[in-house]
Amino acid sequence: MSRTKVIAFANNKGGSGKTTSCSNIGCALSMMGKKVLIIDGDMQLNLTLSFFDEERALEYASNGKNIYTAIKEEKDLSDFVVPTEYENLDIVPSTSLMSGIEFDLFPKWQREFVLRKCLSSIVARGYYDYILIDSPPTLGGWVMNVLCVSDFVIIPVEASPWGLFGLANMFDFIGKVKEISPRLEIMGIMVTKADERKTYFKETLKTLRESEDVRVFDGYVKVDSAIEWSQDNSKPVVAYKKYSRSALEYKKLAKEILDYANR
Repeated sequence: MSRTKVIAFANNKGGSGKTTSCSNIGCALSMMGKKVLIIDGDMQLNLTLSFFDEERALEYASNGKNIYTAIKEEKDLSDFVVPTEYENLDIVPSTSLMSGIEFDLFPKWQREFVLRKCLSSIVARGYYDYILIDSPPTLGGWVMNVLCVSDFVIIPVEASPWGLFGLANMFDFIGKVKEISPRLEIMGIMVTKADERKTYFKETLKTLRESEDVRVFDGYVKVDSAIEWSQDNSKPVVAYKKYSRSALEYKKLAKEILDYANR
């Protein structure tokens, strides 16, 4: 039995495509026959809403079947996993109560490792091939928890004039995490919302690929209205419009992730 690999999607800048990338990569991996668990770690519930309509998402948010309850009460995450409509793909939903997670973590013993403790039995069983975690656009104790439990971190970056803003802070934060969790590795920067007609896209890609010690994924995701339509229908684009441009791009990135994780 192969070891479960945990991958975080993180960037302290909002609007970078973290949630869209996490949901579509997770769904694409499950379509490739991999058993995948995704964890919604953001108070906005967007990852949860990528798989359930608003009524169902709010039900999980209010009935305690969510990541906040598990972390606050330091419970085994196995009890908070719910299936999606897709084979091989499960999720731990979120709730708006995650807005107070930093306050709840502060007094806990070894607070940087609470998520690791809650996830330990799932990882030990090796039932899932991949666990993907969507994190909020912050650099606090909760994101440190997410990174401390992860083997890899993927940093989605929007191909825009402000897309690179704050990236140095992200790398500094990851460096601090590695001091207490040395196994964490940056898998790479994933460029999203790319418009090949725009000069700033080419400049963003050039700047990233010329940077030392920064791996950039070969594939990237272009701007595509199919993504918005899929979100409006509470489905990942790889399932909603399987042969759309963005769906094919995310499937290519999923293959690239598999190749890197198993190198």
